[in-house]
Amino acid sequence: MTFTFAHNNFNVLDLDKSLAFYKEALGLTEIRRIAPEDGSFIIVYLGDGAGSAHALELTWLRDWERPYDLGDNEFHLAFTVDDFEAAHAHHQEMGCICYENEAMGIYFINDPDDYWLEVIPARK
Repeated sequence: MTFTFAHNNFNVLDLDKSLAFYKEALGLTEIRRIAPEDGSFIIVYLGDGAGSAHALELTWLRDWERPYDLGDNEFHLAFTVDDFEAAHAHHQEMGCICYENEAMGIYFINDPDDYWLEVIPARK
């Protein structure tokens, strides 16, 4: 029996704002959408365009009106990047870097709903 990652889910308050953030910050694009006729929710799957089968699922709920309780926000997704310095400069310009650990050579950005995303250099 073998298990493989399929996706992670983040619930979001403003789907359009989140889609724009993930496109600008990480280059993620929509690969699939589920939207029932009653409009009660929309699920959008984002892919990295680099052939990874893993997706980020963003879920918007029509009747949800308050920020999501992220608890202590001790969870995150991690992304490798081939040009760490350029990515850091881009995220610094966006103003979305929320934590840096220079000793480890990593940093975190936060999305519009305050989910944390780790950025690490690709291993060579």
